[in-house]
Order: sequence, then structure tokens, then C-alpha cells
Amino acid sequence: MANTPTSPQPLTFTDEEIDYLGRTADALSAYIGKPVLAEIIDADETGFEWVVFGIPLDVADDAENHVIVAIGGQNARIIGNKGGIDIKDEVYDCEYLWAIQLSDLEGVRFIKVDHEGEEVAWSDDIGGILPFELSDEPLPDIDEEDDDSGDGDNADDTFSPHRAPPGLH
Repeated sequence: MANTPTSPQPLTFTDEEIDYLGRTADALSAYIGKPVLAEIIDADETGFEWVVFGIPLDVADDAENHVIVAIGGQNARIIGNKGGIDIKDEVYDCEYLWAIQLSDLEGVRFIKVDHEGEEVAWSDDIGGILPFELSDEPLPDIDEEDDDSGDGDNADDTFSPHRAPPGLH
């Protein structure tokens, strides 16, 4: 059989990467105090998927002061908790924060693109370009009953809610 050329497979996000991207949108929503939407754009036109992050504009916002991107619409792949917005098939004008596109360059799977369209970060690991460290590691148990000295004296503790701060006696 002769080798027949096949069209290259489009680059797509893995389920784990989609989870990280959705959690990033959720963390940004909590951090900024505004909804942050993240939409995955299909690879049909470009050969690679990419995700765009944006903050829906308020009616009082002046669109002239922002780079605007439309997020949502019919069949949109919105990830994360959508900042608490019930999107359905609505399209939102959003302030563009950044995008992450997939790449087939050696050693580079992710490219971060800023609001000016500049490629500003490259990484083979998605955590290398996200603004937060997202870990599935459990937090250590904090036992408030633990007293390392065993003497019950809080005088040498760095912080004790039962004593006045130094210099305020």
C-alpha cells in the first residue's frame, strides 16, 4: 500500500486543560469581583483551538476604552462557572483580557496572547502561563489544638490573639 497523505489533526485542549482553564476563569471572577467568561474557539478555521478570556461590559462601560471581544452565542463552548451569568445563547461584548492558543512548535504547547495581539508567554505546561497556581494537592491539616511548646504559654508565639501587640502595653 502506498503512503497516502493525511490532513493533520487539529490541536485541541485535553479535558484536564479545559478544567484548568475553567478554574482559571472562576478564580479570576473571585479575584476581580466581576464575572470572567472563557470561551473555547473551535479549531476548524485555524487548525488549533484557543480560549479567550473576557469581562462582560457593563452598560455604563465605555467600549472605546477597551479591546472588545464577543463571547457567547449559539453553540459557544463557555467553560467554568460563567461568573454566575446565565448565558444560554446570548452574546456578550467583553473586555478582552487575553487568549491562549495551542501550538505545535517543539517545546511549546501554549501561547498566551495579550490585548494588543502580542504573544507574551510560551510554555509546554499550561500552569506556566496561567495567572494562578491551580493544584489538586490537598491543603495540610491545621490543628488549632497543637501547641509546640506544650507549656500553654503564648508569650513567645509570633501571633497570639490573647495578648496585645508589642509596644502597646
